[in-house]
Amino acid sequence: MSVNRRQVLGTGAAGIGIVLTGAVGSVFGGTAYAGGPQGGASGQGHGPIFTGYGDLVPDSNGVIDLPKGFSYTKISVRGTPLAGGGLSPTFQDGMHTFAAGRRTAIVRNHELIHEAKYPVPHVEGLVYDEGADGGNTVLLVDGGKLVSEKVGLAGTVRNCAGGPTPWGTWLTCEETELVPAGDPFDPSTAANHDAKLTKRHGYVFEVDAFGRLHDPAPVPLTALGRFAHEAVAVDPRTGVLYLTEDASGPFGTVYRFLPKHPWGGPGSLRAGSTLQALSAGGLGDLSGITEIGTRLPVTWVDVPDPAATTTSVRKQFAPGAVSQVPKAEGIYYRDGSVYFVSSYAKAAPAVGLHEGQVWRFDPKRQVIELIVRFAPGGTFDGPDNIHISAWGEMILCEDGDGDNHLVVIGDDGNPYPLARSVSQAEFAGATFSPDGKYLYANIQEDGVTVAITGPWRPGRH
Repeated sequence: MSVNRRQVLGTGAAGIGIVLTGAVGSVFGGTAYAGGPQGGASGQGHGPIFTGYGDLVPDSNGVIDLPKGFSYTKISVRGTPLAGGGLSPTFQDGMHTFAAGRRTAIVRNHELIHEAKYPVPHVEGLVYDEGADGGNTVLLVDGGKLVSEKVGLAGTVRNCAGGPTPWGTWLTCEETELVPAGDPFDPSTAANHDAKLTKRHGYVFEVDAFGRLHDPAPVPLTALGRFAHEAVAVDPRTGVLYLTEDASGPFGTVYRFLPKHPWGGPGSLRAGSTLQALSAGGLGDLSGITEIGTRLPVTWVDVPDPAATTTSVRKQFAPGAVSQVPKAEGIYYRDGSVYFVSSYAKAAPAVGLHEGQVWRFDPKRQVIELIVRFAPGGTFDGPDNIHISAWGEMILCEDGDGDNHLVVIGDDGNPYPLARSVSQAEFAGATFSPDGKYLYANIQEDGVTVAITGPWRPGRH
């Protein structure tokens, strides 16, 4: 079962500060804004060092506090009518944008199980399991204005972060291991069995905003494994997929999938191939690493039974054979590196306490490096989804205790608030429009999707 920080820590826990070493260029592999504290006032010739967008201004409408000069528009609200019938579903999570002529298509996840007040409507031909309420919607927007909204996938469970493919589709991840009652999977764990479901869950599905799959019904990508999927990133150079697992008892890990047909286009992942789990530095748990810049060699271990026929994937390995990543959350590919988040990582007292990490994986050298450490006492806590803009700006969606923010990392290595949810609801799914003018994000518990625009850092393109 997945676990969130509120369940682990309870309310009122201390904030988590973000600590970076060196210039942001070391994080992003030398992208356009590689200045940082060692780059001088001009950021190594790339303009002034970026230190956030300023203090947040209280929102008179009580939705989102933003820096001066920024504004937002609600483009989708739960309970409003959808094209083709039904109402807009709630509990929005991961998203991605795709260019659609002069407009933008957004594929959006909905992290629901069943009995939701605003479920994903069951549209004929788009339903995987009649007993489930989750899925995806597809929004067509013109900047900050909604043009249309319709169902893309229905009848799935807890569609979480997901990720885009190089061929312009969306991989939606079910963060669950639920199976129907009476299923032989892990009979000792009653919580995994649900009488309302008719099929197994815990899969990745491919969703295409442009209708190129032509499926009579949704197709689970079973070769990518059946586990509590959180997010996925595809290396466009090799076609290899990297996937995170948000689970506990034991914690999950990071996987890679070697497809039979790399770069094969929509539907190609159904051909299957090999699923492997991360082993980094021979460590059974990465949470004990506290020093920024620590690098660990990586090897990959074949998963014995990706289908998790009777045993969870993460329980199929001998102790220490793979590396646990406590609360493995967002994952993102940018400029030759794969970045993944361990949202709840707590070292033993003898090592020192810390909660939360961001790692950078170098696929060429097969090495991971700790680049972000989240330590007690800061303003922010509980980072979840991660997005890195085309100009190298890291955005973290905060899902913590108390206030929740969209957090941007400055060139000086510090975190800055980009937005604050007035209701304290979790932010999710932050993603820029293809032209970089709008940042779309969800306020999950409020059931709202917004478009944020403003004076983004100059010279970003």
